[in-house]
Amino acid sequence: MSAVDAQNQKTLTYPPKTIERAKRSLLCCPFNFGLFAAMLSQRVAMSEIVGNSGVNKGYTKASLSELRADNTLAWLIQVGVLRREVDGQGITDSFRLTPLGRQIVEQWKHQPLPTVTWGDRILNFVARWFRLPF
Repeated sequence: MSAVDAQNQKTLTYPPKTIERAKRSLLCCPFNFGLFAAMLSQRVAMSEIVGNSGVNKGYTKASLSELRADNTLAWLIQVGVLRREVDGQGITDSFRLTPLGRQIVEQWKHQPLPTVTWGDRILNFVARWFRLPF
């Protein structure tokens, strides 16, 4: 198996609306930037995110139930920022960043995080509400 030359990989381009929605969803979620920074280099299991473990590792702002964490992670998957980790036997309970998520987190590593406005929160809420399957 040959190694992939990282310099020859092309950066994917996304429509501006897709990038804005992804950024807004990351800013409005109950997770800290530390979770996404960790996902740049490794997978993160659900057990590391929920409860006191998430708070202790700096992944969450407050202790989250597994249901709330799973719903938020599912939204971030739907937006295109995260993906579930897959092993030889199928889908696992771990998550990684997608190329879109990587681009945003890499950009935010070198600058202060944008401030979340009430307008951002409302737009994120409306987008999540209308994307529910029922």
